[in-house]
Amino acid sequence: MHQPEPDDRPRVLHLTQPVDGGVARVVTDLARTQLAAGLHVTVACPGSPLSDTLRALGADVRHWAATRSPGPSLPGEVRRLGRLLDEVRPDLVHAHSAKAGLAGRLAVRGRIPTVFQPHAWSFEAVGGTTAALALKWERFGARWAHRLVCVSEAERTTGRRARIAGRWSVVPNGIDPERFHPAPADTVRASLVPALPALEPAAPLVVCVGRLCRQKGQDVLLAAWPDVAAKVPGARLVLVGDGPDGARLRSRAPESVLFAGAVADAVPWYQAADLVVLPSRWEGMALAPLEALACGRPVVLTDVDGARESLPAALAPRALVPAENPAALADAVAGLLLDPPLREEFGHQGRRHVLATHDVRRTAEAVAGVYRELLTTTEGARVAPPECRESILS
Repeated sequence: MHQPEPDDRPRVLHLTQPVDGGVARVVTDLARTQLAAGLHVTVACPGSPLSDTLRALGADVRHWAATRSPGPSLPGEVRRLGRLLDEVRPDLVHAHSAKAGLAGRLAVRGRIPTVFQPHAWSFEAVGGTTAALALKWERFGARWAHRLVCVSEAERTTGRRARIAGRWSVVPNGIDPERFHPAPADTVRASLVPALPALEPAAPLVVCVGRLCRQKGQDVLLAAWPDVAAKVPGARLVLVGDGPDGARLRSRAPESVLFAGAVADAVPWYQAADLVVLPSRWEGMALAPLEALACGRPVVLTDVDGARESLPAALAPRALVPAENPAALADAVAGLLLDPPLREEFGHQGRRHVLATHDVRRTAEAVAGVYRELLTTTEGARVAPPECRESILS
């Protein structure tokens, strides 16, 4: 009887929770590239549209029931990952974001080459005792990662300042310049009016793309918007996305603020915008500004991790504002809306910068380089931390 040929391809297991936003796009881009390169790619994640997308690419998707935040379900989530590891038998594990990084490192504990990619540090997202516990875990859990991959130099600096010790690589986020490209704003905007009839084709248009949540800072943008509207009569703001803060934000928004909801493709919204704004409270390196710049649109960002590295240096003074500062945000937004030539030049410079430094193919090759190094130097090796007598909660 004919026996099937053994599958000798390197086996990579991605662990991800959350399953939306920038993390999902990064996992999707990596899976696509790694499958094309001949790797055997498995992704463990909760059931979601991401699962369907990954299966369509050819990835082996395993259902992993896991909540978005740590809680009483964590021990069961770790046990389920343990069983999944026995089934998949990966050569390398790549855990994305805080929750998958927590459960994944507890399940693997350094027995398999492990990459942890925080996509913004967990201790920045919370406060008080929770932040202290998150920081203690990140310091402790770093010993169970063969490599800590940060999406910006600023994110790595934040980790080092927090006394998280490990072997670091910086792999800036990337975007697909063929998907994110300029288009005539008036034509694209006219095509969006049927989906959002209140959108006026000739109005000065500001777009914010992101999950409606505290991290992304849409509440700060709404606080700034009355000043913008007073300086730029007729201006409209569209919030693209959905999330836990959606109802609260809608309840306080004036008539000049429109909500597009969750969309399958944000590209037309970038192309339609006169200006794209992301007022985040924290990031590692947000994808939305890179996507907007690739579409030739100017941006205004809060000066959090990764923002400065997303921009051409010459444009940072006009594009960056302090986080949680509605007055500074309003001044920057209104100033650019009132200066069309500067916006146009900003868009040209921004696209050139993204093409040169944030092409997703560069990102994928850099991650492949990390994998090659780990699989040739630590394959099958266990991370050798010092004696772990201390309790993580001590």
